[in-house]
Amino acid sequence: MDLRETQKNDPLQRSVAKNLETLEFSPMDPPDSYEPLKKEELVAYQDMHPFLQKLNDEHIKFKKELDQFEEALLSVQEKGPRKESFHQFKEFFQFFDSEFLKHHQKEEKILFPLLHKKLLENGEHSHNEAPMTPVDMMEEDHIKILQTASVCFNLLGMAPRLPQEKSSIVVLDTALEQGKSLIETVRLHIFREDNIILPLSHKHVSSNDIEASLKLYKKFSI
Repeated sequence: MDLRETQKNDPLQRSVAKNLETLEFSPMDPPDSYEPLKKEELVAYQDMHPFLQKLNDEHIKFKKELDQFEEALLSVQEKGPRKESFHQFKEFFQFFDSEFLKHHQKEEKILFPLLHKKLLENGEHSHNEAPMTPVDMMEEDHIKILQTASVCFNLLGMAPRLPQEKSSIVVLDTALEQGKSLIETVRLHIFREDNIILPLSHKHVSSNDIEASLKLYKKFSI
């Protein structure tokens, strides 16, 4: 699965290409989802609120975990199932349950509602009957990531337990494809958050609003 091809119609990237002034949801002539941003559109790490910095820091950690997970998937694909690889799978999904889902909750409870509200107020949304902002797409990503991770985890657990070798190979192959899909989806999601959602949040969401939301959800405090 190559998201550089399948995610070409990326309205989030188009909003950045227009200096974040107006969201553009036309599928015509979209840029590459991973196209580098213009220098003036980037936000310096030190200028962001500490909470936004924390989200960015966690993304770096997640990318390292994804790299290790990908290595394990490729090892199984090239050399066949090995005990070491399944140990790496176990570690990845333990990390996913403890760290990744908590990260999603931080965004969904604290940042996303604030940003969504500001984008609607500023007219930076789609103009259909139910206005959408980039936040809606990020939340949809969260659901897709959770679903794909669940399928991959269950298939990886099932494959070694099947009595018929042929069935085990088929299930394992499906699990590996789901794992690759999960990696690409998360990588693109992180790219969008680092280069679009965090700059938008820096631009529109005040430090006072973030602090008030952090107080409301004390368990996510920095």
